[in-house]
Amino acid sequence: MDKTTWLAATIEEPVDSLEEIVDPHHHLWDFPTGTYLLPELHQDTGAGHNVTQTVFVECGAGYRDQGPEHLRPVGEIEFVRGQAELSAEQEGAEIAAIVGFADLTRGEAVEEVLEAQQVAGGGRFRGIRHANAWDASDQIRESHTKPPAGLLGHSNFRAGFAKLGEMGFSFDAWMFHPQVKELVDLAASVPETPIVLDHLGGPLGIGPYAGIREEVRATLRPALEALAQHEQVVVKVGGIGMSIYGVGLNRLPEAPTSEQVAELWSEDIRHCVDTFGPERCMFESNFPVDRQGCSYTVLFNAFQRVAEEAGWSSVERAELFSGTARRFYRLNP
Repeated sequence: MDKTTWLAATIEEPVDSLEEIVDPHHHLWDFPTGTYLLPELHQDTGAGHNVTQTVFVECGAGYRDQGPEHLRPVGEIEFVRGQAELSAEQEGAEIAAIVGFADLTRGEAVEEVLEAQQVAGGGRFRGIRHANAWDASDQIRESHTKPPAGLLGHSNFRAGFAKLGEMGFSFDAWMFHPQVKELVDLAASVPETPIVLDHLGGPLGIGPYAGIREEVRATLRPALEALAQHEQVVVKVGGIGMSIYGVGLNRLPEAPTSEQVAELWSEDIRHCVDTFGPERCMFESNFPVDRQGCSYTVLFNAFQRVAEEAGWSSVERAELFSGTARRFYRLNP
């Protein structure tokens, strides 16, 4: 059964179709393995929830195929700017900000790349993600950036990270749960650069981490609590459809309901929000990656169900669904 047919087996109406949503994390690509561009994004964001703005996050799409290697990621910004300008002309969610990739191990020399990306973004470029997701197990595939172990502690990386903040840009952090303590050290050492931790901190559930969810929590939660002491850090609450988290959504005979997704993830979501506060958390889709686990409507229904169950106020919900994202990425309403 293909993914579209699988997802179509579970159709839901939005729990709250009026609540404004700013989706701070999605991708766009046109790869031989699949296409996810503005029409597909609008199909998802327009399926019932009130998604008004989105933020694109790098995924290696649209790179230049010639010119200096370090400047080739500028092509992704150019590609997404075109999609963003189309979104501004159409009904539906607008791609309001772009997060690209620049190799921070270039140290202060990364300034050249960031300046080029700022120009290419046409006012939408907000920062970069230099993913460092890595694990010692050969059963865990590392990030597409092929990072070495301990990247965040390398002096050249830190010099580039500091330059990023000096130029007024932010850093998206994608790593696995055993590495979050490395981000704590980075945040303490270079506090001037704003950080958003992606995907709940990467709680793995495959390979050596399969079937030991409580042990994973015992590693991740103290690291999140330490990270929360650094006010420049916020968190994206999502990534929960990814198969690497090991909860088995992708193995169900039919796509899950929002009640099922909420039940699986409520405890972890609530811990994160309790730790950082609603004003430093933002619900994200991570689409189309999270289509592995559920549809867009089911995902945001699950978030709305968790919010209702937690008893968060309308002010707190506004932060989680739109306010934090809009503030962190400096979006105009």
